[in-house]
Amino acid sequence: MNILTQSKKTWQTLVTGYRFMQLVQAPYGDFRALGRLSNVINTPDKLKLIIQFLGSHEQGRKALKEHPRLGYIDLQQLHQLPQNTLGYLYADHLIKNSLTPPSVPDTVDDYSFPRVHLLETHDIWHVVTGCGTTKAGEIELEAFYTVQFYPSPTFLALLAKNLMKTAIEDIELCEQHMNALSRGWIRGKQAEPLFGIQWNTKWEIPLEELRTQLNLNQSSDRTVELLPIG
Repeated sequence: MNILTQSKKTWQTLVTGYRFMQLVQAPYGDFRALGRLSNVINTPDKLKLIIQFLGSHEQGRKALKEHPRLGYIDLQQLHQLPQNTLGYLYADHLIKNSLTPPSVPDTVDDYSFPRVHLLETHDIWHVVTGCGTTKAGEIELEAFYTVQFYPSPTFLALLAKNLMKTAIEDIELCEQHMNALSRGWIRGKQAEPLFGIQWNTKWEIPLEELRTQLNLNQSSDRTVELLPIG
């Protein structure tokens, strides 16, 4: 390895470490620091691996080709659906947490679509998986994402950040957070792929029926064989 290559590698490591510490110092829920770190660690070769993984099943291949979007969401209309449906529970989740559907770009390509799709469906994943919006709930969902968007530097970094924050700020929550991490990882492996689902066609389906279809009702308390992902 020549001096120039070694210097570039050293600089990359320093920048990554600096961005990671900015992420650790940021308050929970502040994703600006995550965006800055993601710009450093999500290199083209790593993004290519994620795209290949997402396209390894028919639903993912179709989504990468057609780029399904949620479109306009009328929360009040969804809130009129039966209370056991995905649409009602999604709207209820947003309303109770004083949230609105995120603003996302209109135009995407194969490489930007997964990020945009994830952004606009993030709260649907919360509802469907049952992961709460507490620190533990977010950790569980991040571990779930890490399996379903494999191999994701972003979600590994998020988990590392939350473990560091637990060590520094919330050591009394260590067991709760570690249980959430392992539960999310196992449930992510058990579940059917959620990436690429056309969620706006499923608003009227009962949530429990959807969870059964997606294999999300299995208990994660029992030991499962940790087979390779994919």
